[in-house]
Amino acid sequence: MKTLNPAVTARPTTVFEVMSLLAAEHQAINLGQGFPDTDGPEDIRARAAEICRDGPNQYPSMMGHSALRQAVAEANRRFYGLHVDWKSQVLVTSGATEALAAAAMAFLLPGEEAVVIEPAYDAYFEIIAMAGATLRRVPLTPPDWRLNEAALRAAFGPNTKLVFLNSPLNPIGKVFSPEDLALVAQLCVEHDAIAVCDEVYEHLVFDGRSHVPLITLPGMAERCVRIGSAGKTFSLTGWKVGYTTGPAPLIRAMAQAHQFLTFTTPPSLQIAIAYGLAKDDSYFAGLSLQMQAKRDRLAEGLDRAGFDVLPGEGTYFLTADIARLSDASDVEFCKTITREARVAAIPISAFYHPDSTPPQNFVRFCFAKQDDVLDEAAARLKGWTGA
Repeated sequence: MKTLNPAVTARPTTVFEVMSLLAAEHQAINLGQGFPDTDGPEDIRARAAEICRDGPNQYPSMMGHSALRQAVAEANRRFYGLHVDWKSQVLVTSGATEALAAAAMAFLLPGEEAVVIEPAYDAYFEIIAMAGATLRRVPLTPPDWRLNEAALRAAFGPNTKLVFLNSPLNPIGKVFSPEDLALVAQLCVEHDAIAVCDEVYEHLVFDGRSHVPLITLPGMAERCVRIGSAGKTFSLTGWKVGYTTGPAPLIRAMAQAHQFLTFTTPPSLQIAIAYGLAKDDSYFAGLSLQMQAKRDRLAEGLDRAGFDVLPGEGTYFLTADIARLSDASDVEFCKTITREARVAAIPISAFYHPDSTPPQNFVRFCFAKQDDVLDEAAARLKGWTGA
């Protein structure tokens, strides 16, 4: 057999799969999985079931069902004051990761460069490689995960085509500051670069913070696409409904890639998410407050167990420093607590490129779980550490 494409086949099995299999083997509480353990709002699920039963069930527009595209445009106006033409500036994809892949395929040429801030959602590294582009990495400085201006400036150059920006940031829960966002915008304008903004946790920001899309900053409206996720906003991650907003030429280019990836997404799910986006403000505020309470609950439990818990400003995730608990690497530590404490977490080093030198003393826990699950996980860890 002739050689298969190493850009795909050389990719390792993700640590998420490794840890999930280990958790299942040891009947561990899996706080490595980045999704809620309860389903989203019943009325949204009922709406999807109704549409699935009564129709339509045939291909919607490749760009996305008109109901959802209009709802996304209205949500942009409602939450961020953006005025969006739903016909030309909104694209529906089968999840946010498909949108990221479509952006890389549509925007990047071999030899061009893409900037990624580390730690990062691991899909960024893979889709850049599959597009044949060159990765430029910018590490944040722990434990406060500070963005170094000099390092970011150095990553941009004459071949820079785009930057991936994830805020709030998975895995560490960082919300980039207005100063950080202004710097990224400035560099994009100076280098004529496109910003692909992964904003799937836009409604999961805590402690009174507000999400600020990069596209709202000066000079960014014509060079920025922002990606949202119904999975995160409505706790329906398995539905894989994503949506991208941006200038018409960039959205059109992404759509040309999207048509040969998935082409479209189930109409029943799209129409149900359109219904969800019209929910009252109390839903979105309540989601943030509910997750903030879970963050605090797990943080207190981890603190009692002897972990040094870092601030979590958004997302589903808390980061903990394990240096006081173990000399082992974060990977070995996660495997050990899965086997012995029967609680699974994810090593932060998994969110760095293989050529990077990541810190080895941080692990990620997901708090988007039921309260009794969080309490039991904390109790198991406390028993294991002897704190």
